Amino acid sequence: MNLSPKARQWPFLPSVADPAALRALPEDMLSRLAHSIREVLVETVCATGGHLGPNLGVVELTIALHRVFDSPRDAIVFDIGHQTYVHKLLTGRGKLFGTLRQEGGLSGYLSRAESPHDVVENSHASTALSYADGLAKARALAGEHDRAVVAVIGDGAFTGGLAWEALDNIAASAERPVVIVLNDNSRSYAPTTGSLAAHLASLRTSVPASAGAAANVFTLLGLDYIGPVDGHDIPALETALRQAHGLRRPVMVHAVTVKGKGYTPAEADEADCFHAVGRLDPATGRAPRPQVTAAVSRSWTSVFAEELVALAHEREDIVAVTASMLRPTGLHPMAEAFPERVFDVGIAEQHAVTSAAGLAMGGLHPVVAVYATFLNRAFDQVLMDVGLHRLPVTFVLDRAGITGPDGPSHHGMWDLSLLAVVPGMRVAAPRDATRLRELLREAVTVSDGPTAVRLPKATAAGDIPAVTRMDGMDVLHRSPGRPLDVLLVAAGTMADAAVRAARSLEAEEGIGATVIDPRWVVPVNAGLVHLVARHQLTVTVEDNTRTGGFGSTLAQACTDAGVTTPVVCLGLPRAFVPHGPRERILARHSLDATGITSAVLAARHRLQHYDLTPDSPHPWTQEPR
Repeated sequence: MNLSPKARQWPFLPSVADPAALRALPEDMLSRLAHSIREVLVETVCATGGHLGPNLGVVELTIALHRVFDSPRDAIVFDIGHQTYVHKLLTGRGKLFGTLRQEGGLSGYLSRAESPHDVVENSHASTALSYADGLAKARALAGEHDRAVVAVIGDGAFTGGLAWEALDNIAASAERPVVIVLNDNSRSYAPTTGSLAAHLASLRTSVPASAGAAANVFTLLGLDYIGPVDGHDIPALETALRQAHGLRRPVMVHAVTVKGKGYTPAEADEADCFHAVGRLDPATGRAPRPQVTAAVSRSWTSVFAEELVALAHEREDIVAVTASMLRPTGLHPMAEAFPERVFDVGIAEQHAVTSAAGLAMGGLHPVVAVYATFLNRAFDQVLMDVGLHRLPVTFVLDRAGITGPDGPSHHGMWDLSLLAVVPGMRVAAPRDATRLRELLREAVTVSDGPTAVRLPKATAAGDIPAVTRMDGMDVLHRSPGRPLDVLLVAAGTMADAAVRAARSLEAEEGIGATVIDPRWVVPVNAGLVHLVARHQLTVTVEDNTRTGGFGSTLAQACTDAGVTTPVVCLGLPRAFVPHGPRERILARHSLDATGITSAVLAARHRLQHYDLTPDSPHPWTQEPR
């Protein structure tokens, strides 16, 4: 592929701005269209960042889907929206594609607000079959038998239990036709694991079969099976999809694709570095070289990875569990050092948590590394399978807080609210790399219940030293010789902004400020409640939703203790936060130094209108004087 860094025009895309135009395109033009789409993908995603490998692998498959089915009248439900860039290009969003994952631009996933062709906004795996099952039932009840329902799901997503729950229902409903397209590239974030992977490998090498002609796990469940089909052969794909559509019953179309197809660096990528990429040089597939003078920075994930390996060397009882995200969560170094002590269970967070419970029951200390947003899927297992049994399982929550361009489904902004209700759960929020190492070591020493350590999707900046430590908490700033006006309680990475706000309040407003890093934010430290009582105002700062978050938990603890100091909670709203630069999103919700300073001044202004004598009611419950 001849790639040029300069801007170029792709002549075929305007002619296929909608699926109807695509269906009218002569068949002999389709290979040129596929080539042009790959050029768009490589040049655009290398400029914006995003999911490159998955989309390069589904170019022909997506073209065939939109030529056979009439979207949006026919529902094409994609499992995990990160494989839908080609779908966006073919449904009228080509002119906007350069805004991909940029603030105010196209989402990196499906978005119902962008297009009626985006049926669902799922960006967590293994959901498409359940959506399709429900849609097929609804259309059957409405008598809309001429509207197809198609679910496109990868082999990696098929390792999730939800997919099999849905498949059990779909296969038993012969009168409700659902076309399932299995996009089999033998990978998710990493090579697909488990016995299903071996079964699919055997099917990939079998003779292509017409419907009903091959015995396999799908036909044994009652589905018709067509395949394997070359997922890069558009005529073969169209033939298979039309046959499946004509059967008018549940059918599996097994398409075999190559992740990263058509782009040499991605095709040669065995480590799945091209699954999701930052900005790259499209000609080489390599990240730009940093300036020589630039400070070397490390990701939080890499710091965790290094410390976990050190712990594993020290303690033979430490094992690790991942849900098909060995590299993204930082477990790959431990897997290389101790392959027998790292377990990849596939995209199956529920199973990962309960399997970890079993490991703990067997005398080990499992570390479950998972994105914070994905732990939502296994809350019942955390609560009942780990928490109820008071088992020593440590959850390391990567991508906690705002993740930036990945958008609402990937922001890790609910974990504190969920984990705070689990009896016996302890949650640590490190403010810097040193505290991450320290708190991880503390977490794996806990033997009477679960622990969690949350870390952001960001680089680990310089350490923030403590003035002193009291009751297990770090004092990061205090104003000498000034009254105890304001207590700023910062959860994790919010510490830097809180310290800068305190210095501004002290220097520019003459306000005495104390900044506390609780280190362990769940449960609320009793010493923190006493510290709140000594100040006139407390402001908590967290990158979790304010609803049920750390701040509201502290406020409740103060109320229970009879402490009347007002507690103002800064955090993320009870809303789905759109994609955008992490720092700008945090600033928008007053989670930077300027926002914290303004919140303190506004709260103090309000307090001036209330009676603050010791026997007066809580200021926030009084009527202004």
